[in-house]
Amino acid sequence: MHPDDPSDQKLTDARPTIQSDDAASTERTIGRHRASEPPRRSLLGSTPVRVALATGVTCCLSLVAVATARGSSDDTSRAVEPLAEAVADRAAIADERASRSLDRDIAPTRTLPSPTAKPTPSPTVARKAPKKPVKPRRPRPVAGLDQAQMDNAKIIVDVGLDMKMPRRALVVALSTAMQESNLYNLASDVLPESFDYPNQGSGSDHDSVGLFQQRPSSGWGTVAELMRPSYAARAFYTALNEVPGWQDMSVTYAAQSVQISAYPDAYAQHEERATTVAAALTA
Repeated sequence: MHPDDPSDQKLTDARPTIQSDDAASTERTIGRHRASEPPRRSLLGSTPVRVALATGVTCCLSLVAVATARGSSDDTSRAVEPLAEAVADRAAIADERASRSLDRDIAPTRTLPSPTAKPTPSPTVARKAPKKPVKPRRPRPVAGLDQAQMDNAKIIVDVGLDMKMPRRALVVALSTAMQESNLYNLASDVLPESFDYPNQGSGSDHDSVGLFQQRPSSGWGTVAELMRPSYAARAFYTALNEVPGWQDMSVTYAAQSVQISAYPDAYAQHEERATTVAAALTA
C-alpha cells in the first residue's frame, strides 16, 4: 500500500491517540509518523515573571552585599578597637607623667639638659701665678764692713765686671771709695738738692757727693746722677781707663791720678781690705 493512499490515511486518523504519561516524553505519535509537539510557551519567558525574578535577584544581591559590608565593618571595628584602646592608654600614661613635673621619667635614649641648667665648664689647667722677681741675695759682709757698706761694695764690683775691668781696677775703686766716703752714699751739706735723693749720711767737702765724693762743678755729672752708686762707679772706671799705664801703678798713685786728692797717700791703707772684699764678691 502506498503511503499516500487516502484510505490508509483515514485508517490512521481513526486510531485513538494515546499520550504518554512519561513526563520526559515531549513527542506524540500520529499514525506511523512522529511529529514534534507544538512548542510550549515557557513560564520564564513571560515578561512579568522575568521582571519579578530580576528584582528578586537584585534584592538578594543587595542583602548579601549589605551583610558582607556589615561583616567587614564589624571586623574592622573589632581590629581598630584594641588599637584605639592602646593609644588611649598611652595618652593617659603620658598625661599622668607630664603632670608630675618633679617625677618626670628620663627618656631611655638620650638625656636632655634642663633649660635652666648651666653647661658644665670644661676643665681648665690651673695656671701658676707668676713668680715674683727674686731679689738678689745680699752679700755677707767681710773685712769689718757692715751690710750697707757691703751692698755698696758689691755695686762697685758688679759695674767693674760689666765693663770688663781687671781685678786690679776693682781693688783701686774699692780703696778709693773706702777713703772718700767710707763706702757710704753721702749727700753734701753744701748742696741741699743732694738730700732729695737716697743717701746714707752727709759730708761737707765743698760740693762733693756720693761714694767717690765727685763734684758736679768739676763736670762729673749732675747731683742726681752722682747720688746713684752705679753711675758714680762707672764714672770712676771711665776716668781710670783714661790714665795711661794705670795697670802698672800702685793703688795710691792710680787712685790719685783719678781723684786729684789733697791726701794722695791715704788710699794705700785700704788696699788690703779692698783686696779681701773684691775676692769675696767675685768668688
